[in-house]
Amino acid sequence: MVNLIWAFLAVTGIIFAMFNGTMDEVNKAIFSTLDEAIMITLSLAGVLIFWLGLMKIAEEAGLLAGLAKIFRPFVKRIFPEIPDDHPALGYILSNMTANMFGLGNAATPMGLKAMKELKELSGSDKASRSMITLLAINTSSLTLVPTTVIAIRMKYGSQDPTSIVGATILATIISTIAALLIDRYFHYKRERAMRL
Repeated sequence: MVNLIWAFLAVTGIIFAMFNGTMDEVNKAIFSTLDEAIMITLSLAGVLIFWLGLMKIAEEAGLLAGLAKIFRPFVKRIFPEIPDDHPALGYILSNMTANMFGLGNAATPMGLKAMKELKELSGSDKASRSMITLLAINTSSLTLVPTTVIAIRMKYGSQDPTSIVGATILATIISTIAALLIDRYFHYKRERAMRL
């Protein structure tokens, strides 16, 4: 669906430019930003590779397992219907840890694996309570180190690219709490409606 929306926006923009007589400006904009897009992609890839390497080292050193042990009781409270030894918990913890370090691209595969495990656990094609909660948490994602944003700020010559860390932590704490509160509100509202 998202692909269709992007295609619609691109086609609409080109048609508008043709009728508006600004096609030359659109062509210039497209080709002048191509090299910049490639440079940003390469610089972000470098930062992502660096942090993925650190994550792998942390995993081998047992740091991620330690973080998983610390967060397991918290995650069990958020996802009470997942059994203790179920693989979905491990994937959820890995997803949350990667998001905390601002590695959204690295977190995505773990989130997808967690969703697959949760779907098998529920045995239904409809989204379960745990799936909805994971989506809400993953969307709001508590971030301690916004590596991608720091990399972009470094690329554009920011004097202090890490100055956003405090604001990022505060904003993502608020967004995660809000996501959990909204998730719980609609869950209990639905439960109450089903009882009546």
